[in-house]
Parts: sequence; structure tokens; C-alpha cells
Amino acid sequence: MLDNAGVLILRVVVGLLLVGHGSQKLFGWFGGGGFAATAGWIGKIGLRPRWFWALLASLSELGGGLLLALGFLNPLGSLGICAAMLMATVKVHWPNGIWATKGGVEFPLTNLAAALALALTGPGTYSLDGALGIRFPEPVTLIVGLVLVILGLLAAFASQTPRSGSQSGATQG
Repeated sequence: MLDNAGVLILRVVVGLLLVGHGSQKLFGWFGGGGFAATAGWIGKIGLRPRWFWALLASLSELGGGLLLALGFLNPLGSLGICAAMLMATVKVHWPNGIWATKGGVEFPLTNLAAALALALTGPGTYSLDGALGIRFPEPVTLIVGLVLVILGLLAAFASQTPRSGSQSGATQG
């Protein structure tokens, strides 16, 4: 019972924070710049077409966070978060070291680890999946999903153009 409560707390906190983070990018909520600013920033880090990668980043965070918080369609929400946080870790924060105070990988790497752990453990009893009896085939769903995450990362790197902006962007991860 307590393990399910722990999974619930982790799911809801990480999921809702990612919903907020994606909402900043997509809608400009919670002090974010909105979609146009996100697309502009995505272009500055060299990804093309910038609107496509901005939409993908925003929806991966917002949609993945919502699915995770609700415990619905596990592990799809976790995989969306993993994709966004892996990209943020490698493409944006990696050159800045570990600590978030210097724009490092601390925050996106923590989100990535939490999302991956929840993908592996499942959403727990207190989830929509638990209530509705939804269960994707394991481990096939997770393996295929992780392969797609890696292919998405490779596609992002293949679509990039030379950088025209600075490495700054710690709040964009």
C-alpha cells in the first residue's frame, strides 16, 4: 500500500511539473514564452524545422506529464518525458556541467530518471490504468518505446543546422 502511495506522489509531482513546463513552451503559461518564443529558441539551437521540434518538445512535456500524473497509458507518458528530457540533457544542458545553478543537466536528468523509473515500475494501483485495467504488453512496449526515443534523438541531430545562438537556455529544458 505504501509503495503505491509513493509511486502516486512521484507520478503526480513529476507529471504536473512537466505539464507546467510544456505549458510554458506551448501556451506561454506560468511565465513561459509561448510557442513562437519556443520555436525561435529551438531554431537558435539549430533544430529544423523549428516549429516541428518546438511542437514535439512542448507536447512531449505537456502530454507526457499529463499521462504520467494520471497514471494513464503507461509507459507512454514516461517515454514522452524521457524523449524531451534526453534531448534537453544532451542538446542544451550537457556543456554546462551537472548543476542547475550553471544551467547543467541536474534538472532534466532527474526528470529523465524519475520518468524512466516510473516506466519500469508501472503507474501503481492508484492510477487510471489500475482503475480501468489497462496494461500494455511488457517489456515489448517499453523496449519499442525506448528505441523510438533514441531514433527521435538521432533524427533531431540529423535535422540540425549550425548554431546561430548561444548555449544559454537552461530554463528551456
